Amino acid sequence: MTNQITRRPTADISQRKVALIAGLGLLVMALLAPFALLGVLPNLVVPADAAATVNNFIASEGLFRIAIAAVLIVTMLDILVAWALYVLLRPVNRTVALLVGWLRLVAAAAFLAALTNLLDVAQFLGGAERSALQPEQVQAQVMASIASFDNGWDIMLAIFGLHLLGLGYLLFRSADFPRFLGVLVVIAGAGYLADTFTRILVPDFAFTFSVYTFVGEPLLIVWLFYRAIKGFNPSTGASMSTDSDDGVLTGVEQPADVVPSNGRVTSKG
Repeated sequence: MTNQITRRPTADISQRKVALIAGLGLLVMALLAPFALLGVLPNLVVPADAAATVNNFIASEGLFRIAIAAVLIVTMLDILVAWALYVLLRPVNRTVALLVGWLRLVAAAAFLAALTNLLDVAQFLGGAERSALQPEQVQAQVMASIASFDNGWDIMLAIFGLHLLGLGYLLFRSADFPRFLGVLVVIAGAGYLADTFTRILVPDFAFTFSVYTFVGEPLLIVWLFYRAIKGFNPSTGASMSTDSDDGVLTGVEQPADVVPSNGRVTSKG
């Protein structure tokens, strides 16, 4: 009787799919976040003119709400990306990868808390409550909500900066990513931390570090797509393990199945 031996898919296939998920998630985020935070909001908010800001929000209510929805999608994708990066990088150092994943989740939670301020503005200006207040009161409430959003955004960037520091370390240590990419991601994280702390400690400091330090983030997207196409280093996959607690295949090829000619399947080993 002849036995046919078949093997289950290797971890490399699973890793490639996870890399694709991470790359696509980061790419969509890289498109939506600038649209909302660098395109829509700066054109609606006039820092020195509360009346003009309120009028802009009212005149462009639909666009304002689309921007809020876009940011909400970004925070949802952050959860997916945190998981994907954890799966890809935990072979390097499981403890650090877990910390890095949690930092991204905490940053997403902080961003959601800040986003509620923008939603409050949209709901307030679109509701009946606004008509019962004086224009000065409306303007004061709107500008206070915008200031709260900005403060929450700064806190989120600090936490996200810490996430990038840890992520850069893991990328630097990984055999599947170039070391220069890890260095650039660390620099990006340091830029966000510098932005937050300078705004807290030196309010009049106008320079924005992250405008010049963000390069590692788009390069990470490119490299994730590269790995999704080319695959991962087999030697690193062989050192990984299958964790029963999270149910995610992480590197060890699954036992071969022996398929006898009678069609029954028995596990080999």
